[in-house]
Amino acid sequence: MADIKPAKRIERVEEYYFSKKLQEIREMNDRGLDVINLGIGSPDLPPSKEVIETLNNHSQNSNNHGYQSYTGIPELRNAFATWYSKSYGIKLDPSTEILPLMGSKEGIMHISMAFLNPGDIVLVPNPGYPAYRSASELVGAKVQEYSLLEENNWIPDVNALENELKEGTKLMWINYPNMPTGQPGNPDLFTKLIDFAHKHNILIINDNPYSFILNNNPSSLLAIDGAKDVMIELNSLSKSHNMAGWRIGMAAAKAEFIQYILRVKSNMDSGMFKPLQLAAAKALEANMAWHQEQNKIYSLRRDKIRKIFDFLNCEYDVNQTGLFIWARIPKAKKTGKDFAEEILQRSRVFIAPGFIFGSNGNNYIRASLCQPIEVIDKAEKRIRENQEK
Repeated sequence: MADIKPAKRIERVEEYYFSKKLQEIREMNDRGLDVINLGIGSPDLPPSKEVIETLNNHSQNSNNHGYQSYTGIPELRNAFATWYSKSYGIKLDPSTEILPLMGSKEGIMHISMAFLNPGDIVLVPNPGYPAYRSASELVGAKVQEYSLLEENNWIPDVNALENELKEGTKLMWINYPNMPTGQPGNPDLFTKLIDFAHKHNILIINDNPYSFILNNNPSSLLAIDGAKDVMIELNSLSKSHNMAGWRIGMAAAKAEFIQYILRVKSNMDSGMFKPLQLAAAKALEANMAWHQEQNKIYSLRRDKIRKIFDFLNCEYDVNQTGLFIWARIPKAKKTGKDFAEEILQRSRVFIAPGFIFGSNGNNYIRASLCQPIEVIDKAEKRIRENQEK
């Protein structure tokens, strides 16, 4: 009987936590338990009407269904460049410094493949987005965690990084505004990180999809002098424009770095559907008034989630930004994992446990703002009726 083994690289990674947990929730729903999901950051709101109309109109054109350029159509690259100019005050050459992606998660893997050799060391935040670790391990790199701590406002201690730096460190992942903690970035932090990258010849990747959600000051690491020489920024329409399932993202960097990523990308896909790109370009025309309307909705939801956390005796920072509320569990509770499971089983409400983002998240849980008010109200009612304080 054949005994075909998988590649050794997948021995180092596991199925994404949310993939497994969503299957468990589906099975609970199939049993009639009606689980309310407050764990996943998938926007339930639609993009603007003009975006959907653009997709529909251009999909009717029979000439728009063929293969497209690996670098994206000029209309989309130009729209990204205009968006960066008006939103962040950053000038990018749309022909050489922007690469549209099928979602920024694709970019995490492409960048890892383009820049990392087996054995290279990658600095990954703890807590942080799990894909940074898994992509690094899939290409054979070694992960070195750096701590983000509540007492340090969830920003890296650059002096500690200096002391702990190992020979062979090639790349560093950062993510501000931060997920899962909601900590916004600031120019002082960004300047320290760029100086650190120059000093140690390290490539920094800033994953920046949350800068427009409940955040009055969208920022980009590219605004720092000298940043382009040592960094790449990923951005996405998933959260900022309610287009998560559309898979529209981008990488912004100097032309040399874009070409390295393109060598990988051009061997991985055959271009993005043109009507999707044209619709994305339309979405990028949205003014701040559109974002403000979205944020009014998210602000009301945030107030509701805070009421749930207040009832549960959880602690949170009221200055958080982004699409989630990150909260410390009560001291009487052992771990965030156990607490989240207790809420799920007792109240049929799923809140994400913080451990999935790293060991520094063990005593935290995270709730999403991606459910309507009436659903959050229903979740609160269940928790109040079934959960011990």
